[in-house]
Amino acid sequence: MTDIVQKLWGFCHTLRHDGIGYTEYIEQITCLLFLKMADERAVKLPKGCAWPDLCNKAGSELLDYYIEALRTLGKTSGILGDIYAGAQSRFTKPASLKQLINNLDETEWTALDVDVKASAYEGLLEKAASEGKKGAGQYFTPRKLIRAIVRCMKPDPRKHKEFTICDPACGTGGFLVAAYEWFMGQTKGGALDRDLAARIRKSTYFGQDFEQPRRLALMNLFLHGIEPKITLGDSIYEPPISRRFDVILTNPPFGTKGANQAPSRDDFTVETSNKQLNFVQHVLTLLRPGGRAAVVLPDNCLFADQAGEVFKILTEDCELHTVLRLPRGTFTPYSQGVKANVVFFTKGYPTENVWIYDCRTNVPGMTKKDRPLTPEHFAEFEKCYGDNPDGKSARKESDSKQDRWRRFHISEVRKRDFKLDGFKWLKDESLDDADELPEPEELVAEAIAELGGAMEELNRVMALMENDNGENKRHVSVPRP
Repeated sequence: MTDIVQKLWGFCHTLRHDGIGYTEYIEQITCLLFLKMADERAVKLPKGCAWPDLCNKAGSELLDYYIEALRTLGKTSGILGDIYAGAQSRFTKPASLKQLINNLDETEWTALDVDVKASAYEGLLEKAASEGKKGAGQYFTPRKLIRAIVRCMKPDPRKHKEFTICDPACGTGGFLVAAYEWFMGQTKGGALDRDLAARIRKSTYFGQDFEQPRRLALMNLFLHGIEPKITLGDSIYEPPISRRFDVILTNPPFGTKGANQAPSRDDFTVETSNKQLNFVQHVLTLLRPGGRAAVVLPDNCLFADQAGEVFKILTEDCELHTVLRLPRGTFTPYSQGVKANVVFFTKGYPTENVWIYDCRTNVPGMTKKDRPLTPEHFAEFEKCYGDNPDGKSARKESDSKQDRWRRFHISEVRKRDFKLDGFKWLKDESLDDADELPEPEELVAEAIAELGGAMEELNRVMALMENDNGENKRHVSVPRP
């Protein structure tokens, strides 16, 4: 597997001279891989899209043929049409396209296990993200974290006949794939009855994202044998879809890009331009009564001014039973310095107690080589979480040997204005040891996040004053940070 990924990745460097970026390369290679696999399976494709014809052409004729094939595939119905809709060739040199076709033609992909084919694809994504290439990390959540969340949430489609799982910011489909893999692990390789197999393949997994990540997610899931329903569009600024879901697993995009205005949504109680807080409100809309969610959120979502307003509503409408404070560097090398959490909640039950697991304090920060993220980082948390996916297992603070597991009554949360970042009980030993201080880039990232949150609140106050119709207005000078 490593050899296949390395070979395909090695050619990626060659394509840079053809003006094809790393994430574009992954999209191009998977478009071609589909045609190769369809030929191996003797799948009937529209005329002009056959893999052998691509292999037999060269020069400008090959470039023209490939462009027309993509156009034709994008107009077909079903999953192929969804995958190829809007797909475009990025090749300008026939020799580059020909070399990639020859590389793919050397492997009989359908002879490999389906997980191996998917692993080759995900291996390329991880390569792009781990090497810090611009734009790659936005689609990639560490698989160790995803699998730990899924093991806690237990998204089992056998619960009822309309059971659905959604990621409204699905990226390349990592959460959906992990949910499917977890379920298949529960079946221990046993055969599924025909109706259940058909439902799982076509009616269980849902998502939404923009064009390029959506295409990558469709390809990724198809390689795992799933035909998901993934909507094209902006989850926050467009009206929500009508379907409601039993389980939502998501890691909304971090940062403030594109978050300069509050969306006009009647279902959003709190008006804010904070993207992550809006995603929390969006998840509340999408969950069915009794449905459960796990959402990855940066630290600023737990202490920003409007965070209290959003989490007040969340604790009234849902049982916010668990918060996992992630280790420093969890997203290294994708988004180094970002500090984040996972919030777990079930819709329809008000919150009585919030259990917080501190997996960050006095835990050495993650690095790419020396201290990579491992399943062991979350092993004790999973034990503390318990077997009940709704957080209703019997829990004791003594379940954590290092006092990382604490319960806080909703009255304590209310006293802190529903800002969960303030619940810290472990003494941070790194503050006493200069050698254990976070890396400079982590400190800078943290400072930027806090300044960004402060500026956002200042801008909100300024906007309120400007909308005051001239009443009680006074000139306010806001210093630059």
